[in-house]
Amino acid sequence: MDHPPPALTGAESPSEVEYIGTSSNSAIKRTASESGAETALFIKRRAVKVKPSARKIQDDLISDAPEEDTGKGSGISIKGVASNSISAPTQVEYTAAPQITATVQLQPSDHFEEQVSPVRQPIPARGTASPEFAVYTPPIDFKSFPRSSLVPPRSQHPPLLPCRSVYEYTRLNRIEEGTYGIVSRARCNATGGIYALKKLKLEEEKAGFPITSLREVMALMTTGAHENVVGVREIVVGDSLDQIYIVMPFIEHDLKTLLDNMPHPFLQSEVKTLLSQLLSAVAHCHSNWILHRDLKTSNLLMNNRGQIKVADFGLARTFGDPLGEMTQLVVTLWYRSPELLLGAKDYSTAVDMWSVGCIFAELMQKQPLFPGRGEIDQIALIFRLLGRPNEQMWPGYSRLPLTKSINAIGPPYSSLRKKFAYLTDAGQDLLASLLTYDPEARISAEEAGRHKYFEESPLPKHPDLFASFPSQAAGER
Repeated sequence: MDHPPPALTGAESPSEVEYIGTSSNSAIKRTASESGAETALFIKRRAVKVKPSARKIQDDLISDAPEEDTGKGSGISIKGVASNSISAPTQVEYTAAPQITATVQLQPSDHFEEQVSPVRQPIPARGTASPEFAVYTPPIDFKSFPRSSLVPPRSQHPPLLPCRSVYEYTRLNRIEEGTYGIVSRARCNATGGIYALKKLKLEEEKAGFPITSLREVMALMTTGAHENVVGVREIVVGDSLDQIYIVMPFIEHDLKTLLDNMPHPFLQSEVKTLLSQLLSAVAHCHSNWILHRDLKTSNLLMNNRGQIKVADFGLARTFGDPLGEMTQLVVTLWYRSPELLLGAKDYSTAVDMWSVGCIFAELMQKQPLFPGRGEIDQIALIFRLLGRPNEQMWPGYSRLPLTKSINAIGPPYSSLRKKFAYLTDAGQDLLASLLTYDPEARISAEEAGRHKYFEESPLPKHPDLFASFPSQAAGER
């Protein structure tokens, strides 16, 4: 609250008016007069001149230098506030000033109480001391603040760097050409390491960067940390906008070529090792909300140390909950699930698990399980081995778009156990769970990885004990 200025009689001599000043923290100061009264100062944003020493007060108001210590108010800098030292009523003339003001009020010493001015003064910067009172505020240590566990450490955020040139690598030989790119073997000029160089097919693109390539890069960056998923080392570019390459680790074999060239199929212990690694990689993808949608033996790479890696994420995409509609023209025909063949547009991770079941059977018999010549022939092969589906074994089967347009031909029962008679009961159960008609009842990758099939004899073989083969991709044959 503002206090009215006291009256100044004008009978006082210049020596009876004392200029005492103020500090920067708005606290009210008091000084004793000869008559025993005390003067309280209330700091405001107006300047004051006290007659008859107006010139002296004006000079001090604009002065930044502190006044010499007179013993009255030691440690306080003089910046332009005046007070009367007598107890008689005084009169002060107020004049406007741009920075600070003072209201002077005389109170007896026994009724005086310190008050805080309602006007806030500037707060000193942290880490600096106030020259008037030497108040030190310690600097803020941001490292002491708790960090959320959901935020990765800063060391995991790579710096933003431009893409390097493809001429940092020397191409050695061409490996294969797929739907979405051409893969070559290359040597890094700086380190001498051997890598796979995949050139994205962008020549026919008219609407910018293709969504399939963008999904592949994002899927590789999301899931590439797993030991059974091929990672991405970097993206390099050529001389034109359609020359974009993905640099990945070089793996000696793909399972399709290896199965074709092997004189005998894998042993049961080796099948368990390969299937366990595949299930671990698929479970990792699904836990990161990635659908591969093109699992097949030619997209499974294997090195000479018995380790496989899932590759070719050209058809991969993220999914969510709810799933939403997606295209059914995915997955190579021989590994395509029956719900996709019958026109389902909303599907989930079960389509990948059907492909895993087909790969499981192919590892044991060295040839594809359902090598159809077309979609109708593919459906007929599935129905012939697993029996004709119905609403009892597959709820919602009759509501699929293409159910009424095909003639389901096949036995009413499954002959899967008869085809793989040498497989144990646990193996039969796992294979049947992977090749279940109903997508909702189909086993997940995480559950399949814990199946008792992997705990019975023979146990999975250690990857280091696998035989090595000449690498066709490396030009060894």
